[in-house]
Amino acid sequence: MRVLVVTAVPVERDAVTRAFGGAEEQLPLPGAELHRRGAFDVLAGGAGPAAAAAATAFALASGALASSPYGLVVSAGIGGAFTPVTPLGSLVVADGIVAADLGAETAEGFLPVTALGFGRDRFAPPPALVREVAAATGAATGPVLTVSTVTGTAERAGALLAAHPGALAEAMEGFGVAEAAARAGVPVLEVRAVSNAVGPRDRDAWRIGDALAALTDAFGASASVLEGWNSHENLEG
Repeated sequence: MRVLVVTAVPVERDAVTRAFGGAEEQLPLPGAELHRRGAFDVLAGGAGPAAAAAATAFALASGALASSPYGLVVSAGIGGAFTPVTPLGSLVVADGIVAADLGAETAEGFLPVTALGFGRDRFAPPPALVREVAAATGAATGPVLTVSTVTGTAERAGALLAAHPGALAEAMEGFGVAEAAARAGVPVLEVRAVSNAVGPRDRDAWRIGDALAALTDAFGASASVLEGWNSHENLEG
């Protein structure tokens, strides 16, 4: 069993692969490329939940067809955070992967897709894995919101926090990755390094380099946990 890590863009993929030793092998997928190091396959699947879901599904199907199935999927990358709980350069491990804008706008406000009577708007990663990765990396744990439109105002940031108390961060891919993983029956985790604050877009205040370095450190610190948990869970199953 292998671990699949899905990022949005190549710079995030490369930050993850730098954490692993050994030679790198590149394997083609439709519209993408897997970078394999040891037990980890790392894929830049594209920005947004739809691209992330499609890329994850292709990778999961290819692994199964090749008789090398995945035992764990990790959505990873940089993201915005609801500071000061999660300051720039810090790490977040999601204990809930939440579709924050999947639903309907009404005169009374936003209704999540579940309130409309279909679908789901949340996935829960394995609690034991969340605890172990957080302990290994020093990350905070809490809900990570998936949005299709990055938050750019204080008003929208406040509305998201009001709708999702305790949310630590937002990104654009986690829910799509989780949806594909769930349909394949594979557990999922989300790891985010904080590059900016959720709210008004002040690019001069972003710390993308620091966040990418933190992402590398996170996977370096948690690689044995991820690989060992993957093996343990499948042996137990």
